[in-house]
Amino acid sequence: MGRALIIGAGGVASVVVHKCCQNSEVFEEICIASRTKEKCDALKEKLEGGKTKISTAYVDADNTEMLIELINSFKPDIVINVALPYQDLTIMDACLATGVDYVDTANYEPLDTAKFEYKWQWAYREKYEKAGITALLGSGFDPGVTGVFCAYAMKHYFDEIHYIDILDANAGDHGYPFATNFNPEINIREITAKGSYIENGKWVETEPLEFKQVYDFPEIGPKDIYLLHHEELESLALNIKGVKKIRFWMTFSEKYINHLTVLENVGMTSIEPIEYEGKQIVPLQFLKAVLPDPASLGPRTKGKTNIGCIMQGVKDGKPLTYYVYNVCDHEECYKEVGSQAISYTTGVPAMIGAMMVMTGKWKKPGVNNIEEFDPDPFMEALNKWGLPWKESFSPTLLEE
Repeated sequence: MGRALIIGAGGVASVVVHKCCQNSEVFEEICIASRTKEKCDALKEKLEGGKTKISTAYVDADNTEMLIELINSFKPDIVINVALPYQDLTIMDACLATGVDYVDTANYEPLDTAKFEYKWQWAYREKYEKAGITALLGSGFDPGVTGVFCAYAMKHYFDEIHYIDILDANAGDHGYPFATNFNPEINIREITAKGSYIENGKWVETEPLEFKQVYDFPEIGPKDIYLLHHEELESLALNIKGVKKIRFWMTFSEKYINHLTVLENVGMTSIEPIEYEGKQIVPLQFLKAVLPDPASLGPRTKGKTNIGCIMQGVKDGKPLTYYVYNVCDHEECYKEVGSQAISYTTGVPAMIGAMMVMTGKWKKPGVNNIEEFDPDPFMEALNKWGLPWKESFSPTLLEE
């Protein structure tokens, strides 16, 4: 079918590479590129020999000219960005300059500000339309599958969806006193930022981790969930008809919160540079260096994740409630691709999103969020490629 350039070599990128190789009819050739080329080479060595041809390259994703040179050399049909969110715009610029389709899993955020907004990427809409290329934003799980879940519910079950609660639960245990399940820098910035939700078209801001509930999740049981800000709220509030209120919740254990509170109190989660022994360092980046690498958690992690959406709305004038979710087992993920479920639940949808664009099912020039496309082929692909979903029409609702 074609070629994909995969930028990044972390835990999520590893899953994307594994899944592209499994899907060799679509991904006939891939190039894995990163600043840490040895990680790319290790993935190639592990997986080459199958039908998908694999090559590797060094690239600095902060350098648009270097990205352009690599794209022109490899000539991919699509670029799958599983690098850092800070690098979204340089990679989008390179795709624009070379006329190549683009997929990512998380929205751009500035390096020096914990700010999650789509405005920077949405500013590329007209440019991508004129260039005739597609940018698919947020093709991970949340954002990503959660948006597809909402679009699927809108298409098949609702005339209007009034209330959406997105619930992200990880019941995995890696055995460390404290570790993050994805990039520590991104994870901690997300959690320590102020929370927010959308109500009647307006953002309502909360203090970090101000709102907590306990929810009894299918297959993993009761967990503490906290209200956070998350980027998909912004796009779903625009693209799903009838939304009055939309919130995002994530689980954290008491042990995790206690460790994070101490680190925050002593300044280790700060993104403001400080001088140390004559050098400028960012405390959060130093903390990232001493914490366990999320990619190393796979063989240690046991338990399951549960991520999904509870929606309330109307159909034919009657109230309707719908819950759609996926349960993913950490140990099963590790057996299949050598990663824990957090990387798996992001990497699989990244591959599927790229497949949707490459096969023409989701080809639409411009910059598009995932819920703007037909959800049905994506939902079918989730069942096929390792993230089967379940649904309920009588879930327990969260408190208002």
